[in-house]
Amino acid sequence: MLKTLRNAWGILELRKKILFTLFIVLMYRLGNAVPVPYVNVTLLESYFNTVNNTILGLWNTMSGGSFSMATIFALSIQPYINASIIIQLLTIAIPALERLAKEGGEEGRKKIASITRYTTVGIGLVMGIAYYTLMNREGMLTADGSGIWPAIVIIMTFMAGSALIMWMGEQITEFGIGNGISIILFASIIARFPTSIGTMFTNVANGSLAWWALLLLLVGALAIIICIVIVNDAERRIPVQYSKRVVGRKLYGGQSTHLPMKVNMSGVMPIIFAQTIASLPATVCAFVPGWSDSWVMTHMFNTDTVFYVVLYFLLIIAFSYFYSTIQFDPVEIANNLKKNGGFIPGFRAGKPTSEYIRKVLNKITLLGALYLGVVAAVPMLIGCFSDAPALSGISLGGTSIIIVVGVAIETVRAVEGQLLMRNYKGFLD
Repeated sequence: MLKTLRNAWGILELRKKILFTLFIVLMYRLGNAVPVPYVNVTLLESYFNTVNNTILGLWNTMSGGSFSMATIFALSIQPYINASIIIQLLTIAIPALERLAKEGGEEGRKKIASITRYTTVGIGLVMGIAYYTLMNREGMLTADGSGIWPAIVIIMTFMAGSALIMWMGEQITEFGIGNGISIILFASIIARFPTSIGTMFTNVANGSLAWWALLLLLVGALAIIICIVIVNDAERRIPVQYSKRVVGRKLYGGQSTHLPMKVNMSGVMPIIFAQTIASLPATVCAFVPGWSDSWVMTHMFNTDTVFYVVLYFLLIIAFSYFYSTIQFDPVEIANNLKKNGGFIPGFRAGKPTSEYIRKVLNKITLLGALYLGVVAAVPMLIGCFSDAPALSGISLGGTSIIIVVGVAIETVRAVEGQLLMRNYKGFLD
């Protein structure tokens, strides 16, 4: 990874992209330090210390700590992710949107992106109202924060912040090194790592956490990282043979190749989407006084409950299949092979080939989904049965690590792709 970044830094165009990306990330981190007006930040932080292992704690982790300080970027990328989920589901359910995505070309993608932006603003407005309702109900506003105008200022600031983050991510994707939204999420999680590590060592020093428990946590984190790297590079290769063709006096085809199918072709998106869907009940309950402390929220939709872990695990599997279906269409692959004179040995071109590809796709998708679910859910399951205050937040550790490592690998590959396009000498040596 370091060699790739060093090679990229040596090319002027890529160096500008890297510096632009770092500038946007810096602006994002500065925005995370600017609180919205009329909010008592001290009371808000004290409140979040008591809900660290709940849905609110998860949102706070994904926002890099800005959610607990009610900054202008407190909602982070959650509205954009929610909007992306909704639009992608509607693209499958509504034929007009499906035609726009598949047959509309560049203009169709632009229209869908525009619809996603408007949906992000709307969801940001809804989440801003929910967050304001929570702060107002818990008495975390300042003395001059009551009334309709302070409410409008707070809600509109949250909404504008979510729209600005979406714009920042698009700028990184277009003018930076790519994966804009993922990089912003990466920066949010990384920002909390030093504090979390420092807290662990402090707990060891004051005796609230045994040294061997800290050692097990670090070994477990290292094992998760190694597992993520191995699975990200794993792929199933289907052999493909191209028939020979005579064109004029030349003979074409006859070569053998393979069709690569990655075990985890959807990356970290199933985890991000699963978190978003699983947190929707908490968003709804923020509107209704008394629901946040109800039995349903306390025993079902907190991250330290077994029900939430099971729901989270099943959602990861579901979104893994959803993403693999979107990214890899067996019928389209089979038709392309047939048009180019290619075939899979032992299977006739057309429907038999597509059925075989779909069968292989289902198997490796299940393996990749189980991998994501186990890595993300096992630390959460440990947190469910751990009552030690020093281990609070462990349920978020596996999820954070898998997102950070997955985004880092995707970003490095994007940089490698740009290096390869520029025929960087020595890159493939």
